Amino acid sequence: MSIALLVFPDFLLLALGLALRHRLGFDARFFSEVERLVYYILFPALLFQTILARPIDLGQAADLLQACLLLMAAGAGLSWLALVLRPDPVRFASVVQCGFRFNSYLALALAHSMGGADGAAVMALLIGFGVPLANFLAVYALARHGGSSLLGALLRNPLFVTTLLALVANFSGLVLPEPVDIFLRRLGAAALALGLICVGASLTVHSARGSEKLVGWMMAVKLLALPLVAVLIGRIPALDLSPLEQNMLLLFAALPTASSAYVLAARMGGDGRLVALLISLGTVASLVTIPLWMLLMT
Repeated sequence: MSIALLVFPDFLLLALGLALRHRLGFDARFFSEVERLVYYILFPALLFQTILARPIDLGQAADLLQACLLLMAAGAGLSWLALVLRPDPVRFASVVQCGFRFNSYLALALAHSMGGADGAAVMALLIGFGVPLANFLAVYALARHGGSSLLGALLRNPLFVTTLLALVANFSGLVLPEPVDIFLRRLGAAALALGLICVGASLTVHSARGSEKLVGWMMAVKLLALPLVAVLIGRIPALDLSPLEQNMLLLFAALPTASSAYVLAARMGGDGRLVALLISLGTVASLVTIPLWMLLMT
């Protein structure tokens, strides 16, 4: 299946959210309650089930872990460089996560399409390493802006806590009973759909007014600069990544921002509308950028 066809359902969910909010009369209070459900129940279920789905062998995945750490550090560093634009502090704290967060569902779908079961296994490792790092960095930015204690903000954040618990469960060899696994998988499917619908509902073309350069910076980091960094990291001799691992690292870097970035910003007092715009623009632009980056590796 082509990349465009895999991304297109996300675009339709964004459009549905926009129509529900602005054409079919669903009010802001309704979407606020849906966001709360996604943030505290549905997204945690998705993260737990995704990370636990495949056992992580740190010994065998050491090089891939180092590559992921380098990539996430580069994404965070390039995103924080947007401070040279002197952006509004609230807006910056909200959107800085858009430079390094990634759409996990799209990652697994594309990885399986391009690399089969082996590709999906490599991508699952990258997600397992990347999710807690991305959540930590995103919560740090928003907590720092809000003047909250970082430790307190992390311990109150269901996405961060869930990913840590899932990693501990994975390393301990926990296997979920099949009914529980199916239950979490179905909650996760609801998280993906409702998260993107909420993003679409909050979308407005005026949300970027005054922050056009900031939006452009984050788009360039996520879809252009970070994939280039992934190509360079993949070619470091000391890491000894296989061609498949190099391809999956590039795909991981080229993914658009996850809808959970919007939910996090909205629930932690950030500018959710600006994050929603970045997610929407990135999802549409990735229809072009992901195929181009993957073509580079063939």
